[in-house]
Amino acid sequence: MRGWLAVRTLAFMHLTPDLPTRAELLTLYASVGWTTYTDDPDTLERAARQSSLVVCCRSEEGELMGLVRAVSDDVSIVYVQDLLVAPAFQRQGVGRALMERVLARYAHVGQRVLLTGDGPGPLALYRSLGLHNTRDLTRNVTNCFYGDARHELR
Repeated sequence: MRGWLAVRTLAFMHLTPDLPTRAELLTLYASVGWTTYTDDPDTLERAARQSSLVVCCRSEEGELMGLVRAVSDDVSIVYVQDLLVAPAFQRQGVGRALMERVLARYAHVGQRVLLTGDGPGPLALYRSLGLHNTRDLTRNVTNCFYGDARHELR
């Protein structure tokens, strides 16, 4: 069937371009501890609607297992804003399938950017997908700068 992928311990998952409901968004973001998003449901829902691309991963039963959200000009840059996988489905290929869908959709775009924490799982995933950590770019003049209007950085 088109859109269905066999995954290691999951029987099937379905990648869809539909937006999750508000309740699904809140449940997924809360399940991974991203409470800055869940503290303002209207903003979270608006951000999802205004994204360039949202891809959901659902089980055969329709349960939201994860999502990826990207922002792009569809020419020079794509920024992966959020990649979330519900804890019950982590380390089963869901995140990889979602990222591969984004990278395939924006294969023609010159720059692919995302910010992430220091967790070994995400770092290994992004490297395995051919992305480079700016910390490792010693012969490249690429710099990554970050500002967050919600938090003062120290």
